Amino acid sequence: MVTDQRVLTAEKPEPLTHGSHGVRLYLQRQADTLPRYLLEQLMYAMFGWIPTIIGIGIRAIMYRIILSIKGWAAIENHVRLRFANRIKLHHGVYLDQGVYLHACPNGIEIGENSIVMHGAVLHVYNFRNLPHAGIRIGKDCLIGEYSVIRGQGGVWLGDRVYTSPFTQILAVNHVFRNPEEPFIYQGITAEGIIIEDDVWLGAGCIITDGVKIGKGSVVAAGSVVTHDVPAHTLVGGVPAKIIREITEENFPVNGRKVYF
Repeated sequence: MVTDQRVLTAEKPEPLTHGSHGVRLYLQRQADTLPRYLLEQLMYAMFGWIPTIIGIGIRAIMYRIILSIKGWAAIENHVRLRFANRIKLHHGVYLDQGVYLHACPNGIEIGENSIVMHGAVLHVYNFRNLPHAGIRIGKDCLIGEYSVIRGQGGVWLGDRVYTSPFTQILAVNHVFRNPEEPFIYQGITAEGIIIEDDVWLGAGCIITDGVKIGKGSVVAAGSVVTHDVPAHTLVGGVPAKIIREITEENFPVNGRKVYF
């Protein structure tokens, strides 16, 4: 596991009611302050819809007002950002259409030349003061279409990590040990997930909270990973188990053409 220290909180969720309380709760889930909310929404209304490379160029300049961009980043139209001041994009980052980044404390950081594909969701959603919440993605990574990363316990991706479509990386878990009480009142655990360099996650696989995946490993499509994965191994299944070590002998090309 990533850490022996679990975060267990049992706050009762606040209902989204009508009136001023509901409005206040909504705004607290969108931005740090009302002025920040208004500023960010103004930027989206003015520039977020503009298509083609023209819109990408305009957002690369104007979105610096609301988020941190180191160098130049390409943001397509209809990308949704929340708590934009807690988002940091490094040079060469590409956010495809339909991407949703919800940062809040402690934010989202995406490394150089990393790509987040259409429909992916990166969601920190830390409203319980969890100490390690946040999402950090290294260089040259690819987050596949409709992948979901939940960062309440903290998610750390190394360099050259590829997630295939519909991958889920979920650094949070509900407690449901008391059958007499609704699980939403029993708290959550949030241990965190670490995925080291050069890992490939197959389509539809799920990485559960508390897991560390070692460098150079591969997770087969449709797997559910519930325990740590050693470096340079192929795992698969539900729950995922080690299939074999990754070596040239175990994975021969057998005359197939390899493209680079």
